[in-house]
Amino acid sequence: MALTRREFRAGEVTMRVTEAGCGPPVVFCHGFPHTGYIWHRQLTALAAAGYHALAPDLRGVGGTACPPSGCANREVIGDLLALLDDIGAERAVFAGLDFGAALVWELAWRAPERISGLIVLNNVFQPRPPKPPSELWAAAARKHFLHLDYFQREGPADAELNRAPRDFLARVYFALGADYHYFDTWRYPPENTGYLDVLPEAPPLPWRWLSTGELDTLAAEFTRTGFTGGLGWYRALDRNWELTAEFAGQPITVPTYFLYGDRDPDIEGFSGRDPFGTMRKHVPGLRRTDEIAGAGHLVQLERTAEVNALLLRYLAEL
Repeated sequence: MALTRREFRAGEVTMRVTEAGCGPPVVFCHGFPHTGYIWHRQLTALAAAGYHALAPDLRGVGGTACPPSGCANREVIGDLLALLDDIGAERAVFAGLDFGAALVWELAWRAPERISGLIVLNNVFQPRPPKPPSELWAAAARKHFLHLDYFQREGPADAELNRAPRDFLARVYFALGADYHYFDTWRYPPENTGYLDVLPEAPPLPWRWLSTGELDTLAAEFTRTGFTGGLGWYRALDRNWELTAEFAGQPITVPTYFLYGDRDPDIEGFSGRDPFGTMRKHVPGLRRTDEIAGAGHLVQLERTAEVNALLLRYLAEL
């Protein structure tokens, strides 16, 4: 099934979207450092099964610029709703990973009437913390290098990653995968340390789950745009915290499915002591949770066949 790429106007931004097929819409939301291309295997599978699969480049990444208003979830949710309007859809299923997961969790607060269902990969729902996220990361970063804190300051991370886009992507994808233990990066001190200093050397491509051509496609986009737009998502997280005060304690009631890799670092170290218990408590709409063996953070690439089969099962139930 062929993929097409087009642009449309979403308020103050021109958004690029990759899509395939026709039928009920399913919108995929990526994280960092990704573009909508990270979902291309899912787009073709869902299109072949009779769905209209769409993967926008979210603000600041790929073919979608980040305007002065920034990359806070509230504004990006406006972009997603504009995408539904553009295709003439009242509702859609939304799937998200990484920042895209946080985005669709918040979408379920802000516009549940536009959601047929949620499919979330790896990043569990977490209640709004009592303090701005940057304060929590700064405390942790006094003990060891932490990218969440390092990315908060404009300049150093931008310059470091922009100098070696392909090398950075290969290293971070490998480090987040099932064949490496991401928290080895915490062995390094915070002082005078960059992200490339702590990430492992990546083995030569192709890997069992990522081809040379796929990495080349992603690297070409970030070589063209740089990483500042994507890093803006980290720098917007305190703003997201400020803008969600009204939703504190509000449950997620839309039909929700969750799948995760058994070696995902977000599950292991960034989601609290009881991530699944917390999610079940706050997401009464949760219908099913599935673990995928031998997969890390980019589960949809590391275990494509299993993920696609689960996506189609969830969609059939919805």
